[in-house]
Amino acid sequence: MLLIFPSIEIRRGECVQLVQGEPGSERIYSIDPVQMAVLWRGENAKTLHVVDVDGVKSGTVVNRDTIQKIVQAIDIPVQVGGGIRDFESIQSLFQAGVYRVVLGTAAFHNRDLVERLIREFGARKIAIAIFARDGKIRTEGGAREHDVAPLTFALQMKQLGVSRFVYSEIGDDGVTKVLNTDSLKELAIRTGIRVTAQGGVMGYRDLIRLQELEKYGVDSVIIGKALYENRFPCQGLWRLNERELTDLGPTRRT
Repeated sequence: MLLIFPSIEIRRGECVQLVQGEPGSERIYSIDPVQMAVLWRGENAKTLHVVDVDGVKSGTVVNRDTIQKIVQAIDIPVQVGGGIRDFESIQSLFQAGVYRVVLGTAAFHNRDLVERLIREFGARKIAIAIFARDGKIRTEGGAREHDVAPLTFALQMKQLGVSRFVYSEIGDDGVTKVLNTDSLKELAIRTGIRVTAQGGVMGYRDLIRLQELEKYGVDSVIIGKALYENRFPCQGLWRLNERELTDLGPTRRT
């Protein structure tokens, strides 16, 4: 069974996306990332993916305090990405209780850092983000293109001891993330490394497509917009239930 990571994106200490309430409901969902994490945990999330959006732009961790509060508020592992580019920042996130960090730009430009992290913290604590468009790697939040194929980069990372990739791909419009199952399958088979898919999941049918790749090593998926827009059948029940509830925490469901 695929492991689903609800995604929480943080900008200036607030959630970038909010869950849309059921029509007719007066439920207002918090812009507080900590409360959003509690909500997803209450809806049985087994793990979370947190993105420091400010960090992507600045190249450094900006929302560490908020991330630490999320970790302290829930009882499931939290992985974090976004602007994580130096050893001290990563060490600080682990000290804050983060389970795993996701590196993209830093991994591409600094192989020594990847080796050191694996040596000091273990391969399971590090995931490498592969952000691709038109068969080429992109870094700096997608702003910079490199004449390197995703598979080539992945095989280089494998030699360093990496044990997980987070793969996302941009479509022809240059903006929207797409779900390319062929690329995911090839990456998992050719590298023998576990792969987390990110982006392009629009509903339940896409999860079924991904489930077929689990036997090849695509074992998890990060979902943002589709969850916030209630595109999965079970979410309708959750939203209806919340009309009468004041507690959106892990024990809130009746």
